Parts: sequence; structure tokens; C-alpha cells
Amino acid sequence: MSSVLNDGPRGGQVDVLKLAAPGVRDLAPYQPGKPLEALAREYGIRDAVKLASNENPLGPSPKALAAVTAVLSGLARYPDGGGHALRAALAERHGVEPAQVVLGNGSNDVLELIARAFLTPADEVVFSAHAFAVYPLVTQAVGARAVQAPARDWGHDLAAMAAAVGPRTRLVFVANPNNPTGTLLQPAALEAFVAGLPAHVIVVVDEAYYEYTRDLAPGFEAADAWLARYPNLVVTRTFSKAYGLAGLRVGYALARPAVADLINRVRQPFNVNTAAQSAALAALEDEAHLGAGLAVNRDGLAQLTAAFARVGLPYIPSYGNFVSVGVGQPAGPVYEALLHKGVIVRPVANYGMPQHLRVSVGLPEENARFIRALDEILNSQLSSKLAGTPAEEDR
Repeated sequence: MSSVLNDGPRGGQVDVLKLAAPGVRDLAPYQPGKPLEALAREYGIRDAVKLASNENPLGPSPKALAAVTAVLSGLARYPDGGGHALRAALAERHGVEPAQVVLGNGSNDVLELIARAFLTPADEVVFSAHAFAVYPLVTQAVGARAVQAPARDWGHDLAAMAAAVGPRTRLVFVANPNNPTGTLLQPAALEAFVAGLPAHVIVVVDEAYYEYTRDLAPGFEAADAWLARYPNLVVTRTFSKAYGLAGLRVGYALARPAVADLINRVRQPFNVNTAAQSAALAALEDEAHLGAGLAVNRDGLAQLTAAFARVGLPYIPSYGNFVSVGVGQPAGPVYEALLHKGVIVRPVANYGMPQHLRVSVGLPEENARFIRALDEILNSQLSSKLAGTPAEEDR
């Protein structure tokens, strides 16, 4: 798309790209998973399954849905800008003060707020290869310099990350579990890393998938337990995954009061809407629904990984609600072939993983449909190679 406009001053041309802030000028927008509506529009497929965005296949808690319905008549009013009830509930849940809670329009919003609060173009941000794509995006958007440390076994190499920290480092992002690889850092190693960082560095431990870790790694200690010990620690969480509220966008950060205050200074006062606040409050109280979702995820991971093992596809053991699998070839054509069969997954070449697909855990029948489709595609490719003819999806 051209950035040149022909209606500039005195009828001249204006290259608006040159008007943009330097960090924004070279920014590639985040690419979300393909929506079901897009598949229907582009391919005419209306019975597709979406296993691309790490959503909860059970959906929201019935209590959360009832809470949303109960507030609909008040939507002409602005939401509580401070989110006092939700912040109080979260503070009680985590054993902190309400002044230590920052609400966001999803945890992505919180990550951006942290970047805006602490970064300048003179600063650097350290994160791992194969880590969440939003880390470099929020870094570049404010003009800071991104420093990517090499990964180890598809996960964070804490020694390499520590070595990448320098005098200009202001933020370090650590995803635990990591997206899109699903890898998990052990608490003792991660806390030692946090403890060893210089005082001028804010470390953000992104625990968007914590609830799944709690189920898949019993006894796992989350980073919120360390807030009293480390004044430069920020922990982020979301209601988009295990709580099934991705469409309402609710996330939050936990930090020392002084740090939370700085983040709140750049937060828009109505960034979490009324329905979202009400739904999140209700979802917190529905442990039965949360537990049911964790069980579906546990069984679904086993279903998917057993299928991968059966056909010899390498996968990365995951502690989230997704699994990344290697397909032994550039994954783009396999992704496209799956789309034609009505299955949406996520290619992750932009994460430096060109031969992997990330597959969200769905309902048993959705997982089975993906497995059948993948088998058909790979078997078709093998048959075509043996016959010396191109596979249908490659023509």
C-alpha cells in the first residue's frame, strides 16, 4: 500500500510514512489467528473449527454470561474507571493490596502500558527468541531497541538473557509458560534470574497461561509469590485463556504500589468496559467451570500429542492450552491445506519456527477433525512423492 497522498498542502504530495514516529514506521502489525468468518468469506467453508488462538473451547462460565446480561441495561453509563470491585477481588486472590493491581484491555494492553511507562528511545528491552510477538512490537512502537537472546530447546535460556542485559536495559520480558512453544521455566531458576537482575531493570513475568500450569505441573509456584521480595518485578495475567473471556478483553498486572502507580498513569481511565469487569468478577468465583476447562485441556493435549507420536511428528511438550508440532517441511503449505479442509491452526514462521504449526486444544471432536485432516494431507504428500507427481494442495 502506498504511503503517498496526493492532497497535501497546495495540492502537492505528502509521504505520510515520513511523518510517523521512527518506531512505528518499520512496525509490522501483529497478525492474529484467522477468524472463522474470514474462512467462510474466502473459502466458502462454514463448518470450520478454529484451533488457532488458544481460546477456551468451553467458552465463558455461565456465571460470567449471567453477569454480563445483568449489566446490559446500564451500558449508557461509563464503566468504573478504576475497576475497584475487580481490583479488590484480584488483590484478595493474590494476597496483595488493590494499589498493586493494574487492569488492562487484555494483558496485551498491560504489556503496552508497561512499555509506555518505562521505555524511551535510549533504552533496550531483552526477551527470548521464539517468545510472544507482542514484546518486540511494544518495544519498537515506543522507539526502544529490542535485544533478542537465543533460545534453548525452544524455551528461554536464562543465562543468555542475563548476558544480554546491559546498562541501557530497562525491561526484560519472560513468558512462563512461553507462547508459542509452551515451554516452562522452573520457579527456582526463574527466581534466581529475577534476583540477579540490576536494580534499574524492570522484569515482567508474563503468566497468561498460569492456570494451565497449575493443572499440568502441580505444586508450581507462580511469580506473584515473589512480589514482596523484588521491587522491580511485574507479573501479568489474563482472563482470555482459561477463563474464556477473550472477546471481552480483561487482563491485569501485579506489582509494587509505586510501580503500579506509574503504569496506571499511562492507562486510559475506561480501558476495561463494564461487561468485562462484571464477567471477570463472576468468572473468578466459578472454580467448577475453570476446573472443567482444565480437564478438557489436559485430555486434549494428550489426544493431540499421542496422534503426533503415532505418526512420528516432533512436538514441543507444552504447559499451556496449545502445542507446537513440527511437520518436517515449510509449514505454510500445510496450513493452507488445512484451511481448505475447514481447520484453522497457527503458522509460526514469524516466531522463527518455519516448520512448526501451533495447535490450540479444542473439544475432543475438534481435535479429532484436525488430526484426520493433517493425516490426510501428509499421506497425500507421501503418496504423491512415491508416484512422482505433485500433491493436490501443491498444484
